[in-house]
Amino acid sequence: MADQPGFIHLRVHTEYSLVDSVLRIKPLMEALADNSMPAVALTDQSNLFAMVKFTRAALARGIKPIIGVDLLVRGDDEQSLPCRMELLCMNREGYLNLTQLISKSYLEGQHGGVPMVQLAWVEQYAEGLIALSGGREGDVGRALLAGQKALAEKRLRHWKQVFADRYYLELIRTGRENEEHYIVEAVELAQQTDTPVVATNDVRFLSPDEFDSHEIRVCIHDSRTLDDPRRSKNYTQQQYLRTQQEMQELFEDIPEALENTVEISKRCNLVTQLGKSFLPQFPIPEGETTGSYFTKVSEAGLLKRLEVLLDKTANDYAARKAEYEHRLKIEIDVITKMGFPGYFLIVADFIHWSRENGIPVGPGRGSGAGSLVAYSLQITDLDPLEYDLLFERFLNPERVSLPDFDIDFCMEGRDRVIDYVAGKYGRGSVSQIITYGTMAAKAVVRDVGRVLGQPYGFVDRIAKAVPFEIGMTLTKALEESDELKNAYDNEDDVHDLINMALSLEGLSRNAGKHAGGVVISPTVLTDFTPLYCEEGGQSIVTQFDKDDVEAVGLVKFDFLGLRTLTIIDWAVKHINRGRKVDEEQLDITRLTLDDPKVFKLLQAANTTAVFQLESRGMKDLISRLQPDSFEDVVALVALFRPGPLQSGMVDDFINRKHGRAPVDYFHPDLEHVLKPTYGVILYQEQVMQIAQELAGYTLGGADMLRRAMGKKKFEVMAEQRELFMKGAVERGVNATLATTIFDLMEKFAGYGFNKSHSAAYALLSYQTAWLKTHYPAEFMAAVLSADMDNTDKVVFFIEDCHQQELEVLPPDINHSVYQFSVPDSSTVLYGLGAIKGVGEAALEGIIKEREQAGEFVDLYDFCRRSDMRKVNRRVMEALIKAGTLDALGPNRASLMASLNNALQLAEKNQRDALAGQNDMFGSITEPDAHANVHIIEVNDWDDEQRLFNEKETLGLYSSPNAHSPTPQI
Repeated sequence: MADQPGFIHLRVHTEYSLVDSVLRIKPLMEALADNSMPAVALTDQSNLFAMVKFTRAALARGIKPIIGVDLLVRGDDEQSLPCRMELLCMNREGYLNLTQLISKSYLEGQHGGVPMVQLAWVEQYAEGLIALSGGREGDVGRALLAGQKALAEKRLRHWKQVFADRYYLELIRTGRENEEHYIVEAVELAQQTDTPVVATNDVRFLSPDEFDSHEIRVCIHDSRTLDDPRRSKNYTQQQYLRTQQEMQELFEDIPEALENTVEISKRCNLVTQLGKSFLPQFPIPEGETTGSYFTKVSEAGLLKRLEVLLDKTANDYAARKAEYEHRLKIEIDVITKMGFPGYFLIVADFIHWSRENGIPVGPGRGSGAGSLVAYSLQITDLDPLEYDLLFERFLNPERVSLPDFDIDFCMEGRDRVIDYVAGKYGRGSVSQIITYGTMAAKAVVRDVGRVLGQPYGFVDRIAKAVPFEIGMTLTKALEESDELKNAYDNEDDVHDLINMALSLEGLSRNAGKHAGGVVISPTVLTDFTPLYCEEGGQSIVTQFDKDDVEAVGLVKFDFLGLRTLTIIDWAVKHINRGRKVDEEQLDITRLTLDDPKVFKLLQAANTTAVFQLESRGMKDLISRLQPDSFEDVVALVALFRPGPLQSGMVDDFINRKHGRAPVDYFHPDLEHVLKPTYGVILYQEQVMQIAQELAGYTLGGADMLRRAMGKKKFEVMAEQRELFMKGAVERGVNATLATTIFDLMEKFAGYGFNKSHSAAYALLSYQTAWLKTHYPAEFMAAVLSADMDNTDKVVFFIEDCHQQELEVLPPDINHSVYQFSVPDSSTVLYGLGAIKGVGEAALEGIIKEREQAGEFVDLYDFCRRSDMRKVNRRVMEALIKAGTLDALGPNRASLMASLNNALQLAEKNQRDALAGQNDMFGSITEPDAHANVHIIEVNDWDDEQRLFNEKETLGLYSSPNAHSPTPQI
């Protein structure tokens, strides 16, 4: 600091406080730089959500970041209100202590959803931290304002014992009640006890004109309206980012309070190390290093794969084996040099555990499918050499970055895998990752309208005028929606509402949990990040989001749930249950990928429920393309995106495939690269291969070119064009042709898709298509079971069953199970779990009783053997309406009429059994399993009533010959 600053802001809430600030980090840093402020403190409310973003933004502007937090502290008296205290990190020790305090406030200290720390915790974790007293809201300040000077001094001396010379009495002048009274008392106490004072401005926004936006934000969080007389008004217009000059004028009577802000900033010297990764230690057998063990298991894994892939009797066996071994060695060398063997071993371990424990795992996702090491370790399930998948697209030796495997697990088992990892590496070292919800366009319009007290209909009209589109903003909406633009221009109320919404749009609003992100720390997580959870919640997450946890050194693993894996697993289990004891079990991973029957099904666009290929638009594309190879299925996944569809690439691809347009490979050396896509540059990997073949790029360098093209980095592109042209000409390529090819690469790079991802997902597409082709009943039963909570989908899939000439039988209490099942190869039996109004616990009890004691004989037998606590009258009625109990009586109307008698007798029987009622000889009377319950026989419901009840409970009709547009079984 060449020139001594006059003041440093040490109490600043950003938008990540989530409760009371509209201060965005980037504009904050710009304002500080403009005012030549050399440092600033982040002190969000009870969290460090913004720490990494704040640190990076500050350092980028040459500003020293000071990391702290605004805490609520509970005293020994549980009844007293919590007091404020601000803690600032001096060093690494202080940061570690602060992460402990913040984590405990969420894990152990929440009251009414508000995280608080206990007095004893602060005493325990005080080292390395500077404490500001909290002004009039601190415990000393409250005692002073209550006229309890002795108590105030006692509290002050206690904190000075805890923090020594690191405790400051905080002075704030923002025009709020009792501030000046407090300052007079605090300065006097400071002089009496030789305690330093410090000035802050309790900042919540950049400038005074943002106060109204701030108040709206507070009301949104507190679920209040702006004119609600009950709402607390805790803020003033003066809580903006005052300049040094403004603060010097404000505290010219207490200059030491300003000087101490500078002194504190000098004492806070936490260095946050960003960009270095810290992998957890994978347990290695004795006598091995991580590198040697990684090499050993990779080589052994490849040999196991080659036993299936290659024919040892073939003439080219040795050459092909050598090709795989050479590729494996290259990958192992790169992974070892980059320091990532442990990462691969960790991923391979939990995937192996998943498979060993019956949890289906996907064949791969993203660029990881391009790694032969990953294939050898069974992390992925698609041979990368067979489909020209490139390792450098995943891990580039010329651009050091963490590998990132996205792993798909069966939805049913994903949490078990996370639990296994937590058990292996320690519960304190594993957690999921936080996400931050933001104030999006439609929602913020509704929120602001509610806070302003606008009528619901008015606000609803404006919100609905915002187009429904992912990534939609209000600025974009004003450009695209004539209705919204006209209202904005011509209606003052709409103009004011939209302007206020614009000022808040995009602010962080709440915390959530990342869909699949998991971090594994080499030590306890709080060495790297504070932790967060909802009150009473068991789901602990990091306070840093997915980008920030990686920035501080934690390695992220994506554990994603994929319903398709569950469907495949259920279908395969259906199939194998139906096979004979001596018959080979179906292994879905061992399918050949050239089954003509599968491609016949695809060409007919019979792809309802086939992964990635089931939408109406995709079916149209399939009908036009007529896929006849697995490469075509890979291409389908890549082609069905807005870019290729709108660019003409799809039409070009189809016309070339069917001979309606000539195939041009541009250069003989590119034929093997572009042949699978008929000369169309469809995949990112093809861009890389073209650069390698024509211009002599390494694949690592080609990946850099691919990234530059995809991100439209024009300065980099100019350099790459020169490099490409030079390399191509040196290799004998005509300069004009080289220019043409580079232009084509640049054009299509924006549309190019990751072939590794496309191929891995195409494998799932093929597997589901194979199941639908060869085992349609088992496949559709699994599909229906996966979505049986969604009546609309059940109806849709049953229609598809009919189109495949599969019979769908209505639910039957003596044969149906919870899920849809398969009585024979052409029949699907309705699952009891798809009946509305019947809970899983009730059904599990019914099925268990039937399996243990045999089929139900009649209505009384069913009632008597059911657990009345779970299978109540409402459940019984739903089962009757759905036709599930048809086998137990003459008709549904009679069953419903007799239900009361059957229930009464069954309830009496169960009461007697519970009471252990004895007969005169001392033995327990056995209930009569076939008691003579009087069945009230009545005429069955008419068609209208019966169909109404079926629609109510099933969503469709189960009765035959139902003349209605509503689908039927």
